Amino acid sequence: MNQQQILDYLAQKDIRHIKFAFADIDGILRGKVIHAQKFIDGLEQGYGFCDVVFGWDSSDMAYDNVDVTGWHTGYPDKSCRIDLSTFRTIPWQNNIPFFMADFSGEGNEGVPCPRTLLKNIAQQCADMGYHPEFAQEFEWFNFSETPKSLAQKSYVNPEPLTPGMFGYSILRSSQQSEFYYDLLNLLEQFNIPLEGLHTETGPGVYEAAIIHDYALAAADKAALLKNAVKEIASKHGITASFMAKWTETLPGCSGHVHQSLWSLDKSTNLFYDENNALHMSDLMKHYLAGQLYCLPHILPLYAPTINSYKRLVEGAWAPTTITWGIDNRTTALRVLNSSHKSTRIETRIPGADTNPYLAISAALASGLYGIKNKLPLNIQPVKGNGYLDKSNGSLAPNLLEAANTMKASPIANELFGESFTQHFANTRIWEWRQFSKQITDWELKRYFEII
Repeated sequence: MNQQQILDYLAQKDIRHIKFAFADIDGILRGKVIHAQKFIDGLEQGYGFCDVVFGWDSSDMAYDNVDVTGWHTGYPDKSCRIDLSTFRTIPWQNNIPFFMADFSGEGNEGVPCPRTLLKNIAQQCADMGYHPEFAQEFEWFNFSETPKSLAQKSYVNPEPLTPGMFGYSILRSSQQSEFYYDLLNLLEQFNIPLEGLHTETGPGVYEAAIIHDYALAAADKAALLKNAVKEIASKHGITASFMAKWTETLPGCSGHVHQSLWSLDKSTNLFYDENNALHMSDLMKHYLAGQLYCLPHILPLYAPTINSYKRLVEGAWAPTTITWGIDNRTTALRVLNSSHKSTRIETRIPGADTNPYLAISAALASGLYGIKNKLPLNIQPVKGNGYLDKSNGSLAPNLLEAANTMKASPIANELFGESFTQHFANTRIWEWRQFSKQITDWELKRYFEII
């Protein structure tokens, strides 16, 4: 719908309120429900929002190591602008109109808005003559818990929705059919169509693959899917967790990013070359080389939390080395090359805990870097176990090391701008500092009595 059609819709339906949201630096949706008249009044100039939303962490604790906002700036309002192209209604909330928003436009220079970052990178891609097509897929655990019951048991021993290791199970999804079909049908109505939804290996694990779309729309759908799944699950007395790895004894939860570049009219997959032995065009090889080259410099965008690195361990269906391969699930980058329509790259580092705007920004910007610089694909594809091939390096083992590398990297500054890079890296260093102060259950069990 265009602006007039949306205004007509609100008037015809006598709609009094709308909801909008944007993603903060962690990918958490922040937003408001506002009166329809306030919505109309703010379409041109935006809606004032305290910029603390980019100055605090996931627990609303204010950073003390960032420049863009803080006590030193007085936490002023910034203008949040609604993107009318994202209009949809929320079927499980009385079909209230909903929009995505961001902090783009005049007056918002320097605001570290993830959606704005991706908009700018996608525009760079278009300016180079390419249409970026993306999709993110997610695994997550479902628990027969509520936020209250989890807090009462201090998040220890949550009860999975279903027992046992039962990937691709028709039985388990049928045993929770009301929840399962609510996910399928309500997400479809919410304009997040799924290519597939199934159980993964592990108790209570689901995996959803979103149908591919233009990079920005794909990120919108990915960010909204995570929040929507949590809301739909809550209606069934279920808590859905997108934590990268909630227990050592089970596989983690991925958030793989699939991507390809097409002609601007979307008729030709520019990654595909039927005359090449691997069906990979030179453009695809440059793009792939760019991702491999930039990976150590931008890892926190793919692995943004302390917990992310608990998933990135050998033999746990997540990569640990700077590698690629043809349909190889042990490498960091997996090339799928079966046809013109489906040839793409799967970036396998991201977990379900990623901010979709930042994970997709990282993949696209680093791929474009390879194209701009015509980087040769000198790394050979891995055949067999990618965990064993450390000839091109391994991923950083923890968030602090990865964040410090990004903070000092001229490559990251070039890809995302110095202001954003420094802000984001500092937020990850803050995250490490908060973790480092904590006394864990492991420490208590290991040292309390015996040491």
